[in-house]
Amino acid sequence: MKINYSKEDRLLKVEITEEIDQHTADKIRRRIDNEIERFIPRKVVFDFGSITFMDSSGIGMVIGRYKLTKMLGGTFEIINVNKSIKKIFDMSGVTRIINVREKKNVEEYKDEIHSKILKNISKEDSNEGIVW
Repeated sequence: MKINYSKEDRLLKVEITEEIDQHTADKIRRRIDNEIERFIPRKVVFDFGSITFMDSSGIGMVIGRYKLTKMLGGTFEIINVNKSIKKIFDMSGVTRIINVREKKNVEEYKDEIHSKILKNISKEDSNEGIVW
């Protein structure tokens, strides 16, 4: 099993490069939980670009990481999902609570986070001098 972490701008990108089944889901869960708890990212992105198979234990693993991320105040997204995995997410209802996208790279996420930070800074600047 190989999982790649990309930590930039409080963004944790997890690229899983093998099948997710009952034999691998627990190992994947432990490794990802460790990184989420250590890093406490603003956003966690699962890159499913290399996943060709996932069973129900994979759905449980994904939902658990989503809950952990939300509990720590972050957001969660899944990218690069192929049609068969997307169908599993749709049928299980995962797409109703987790944003599942076809393609997106880390640079797009960095731009999104930077624009949100700049908006917050400009809001703070415009509120200076105002007495509430």
